[in-house]
Amino acid sequence: MAYLADFEQRGTHRLIPVEFAGKTDALKKLSLHPHALTDLSQLAAVTDDRKQAEQGGALSIGPGELLQGVPEADVVNTAFCYPGTHGGRFHDSRRGAWYAGVEIESSLAEVAFHKRRFVEDARFSGPVHCAYQDFLADFSGAFSHLDDGERTVCLVPQPVPQCYGPGQALANALLYAGSNGIVYPSVRNPGGTCIACFRPALVFHPRRGSRYHLTVEAGVVWDGALEPL
Repeated sequence: MAYLADFEQRGTHRLIPVEFAGKTDALKKLSLHPHALTDLSQLAAVTDDRKQAEQGGALSIGPGELLQGVPEADVVNTAFCYPGTHGGRFHDSRRGAWYAGVEIESSLAEVAFHKRRFVEDARFSGPVHCAYQDFLADFSGAFSHLDDGERTVCLVPQPVPQCYGPGQALANALLYAGSNGIVYPSVRNPGGTCIACFRPALVFHPRRGSRYHLTVEAGVVWDGALEPL
C-alpha cells in the first residue's frame, strides 16, 4: 500500500500553454460601459468552472480549499477546477490536481506526448509549434509514495485514458483518506520524478519561470529539448 514519506523540493515544473497562462482578464480590455462589463463578467462567471468553485458552486472542491489573494492563485485553482473529460493519471473527471515534474525534462516529456497524440488524432501534417509557460512551485511535507505493486498497475504508459483507471481509483482512496498527493516515477521520462498534489494550499510559492517553444510532429518520436522563447 502507498506509504507516506517527506517530499522536499523547490522549483518543480508545470508547463502550461501560453494562451491559458495570461495575467489579464480579456473582458477588461474591452471599451465598454461599466454596466455592460459587469453583465458580461457575470455571464462569463456562469460558465467558468473556476469562478463557480471559488463561489462555492462546485461539489468536489470548496472555496475554502482554493487559493485566494496570492500570486498565480487563478492558475493553481484552474488545475483543480478543470479536471478534463477523462481526468488524468491520478485524478478523475470530478476534481483536478496540480501535476509537476521535478525536472523540466519530465514536464517536457509529458506535454510532448499529449500534444503529439492530439496532432495525430487531428491528422495534422507537418510540424506543430507550441508555446508554454513554465510555472515553478515548491513542496514541503508528507506525500504518498507508490509501492512496487502500485507502480506496476498505476504507471502503465498506454492506452490513454484507459490506463488511468487504477491510478484514479488509488488517488480517490488516498484523497479521501487525507493524503496530500502522490510522488511517483515519471512515466514519460525514465529516471525522472513527478508529483500530483491534491491540495491547492500545498502548492507553495507558485511563480513564473521561463517561456519555451515546443515543436511536435505526428508519427515522429521527438526527443529534443524545449527552446527558450
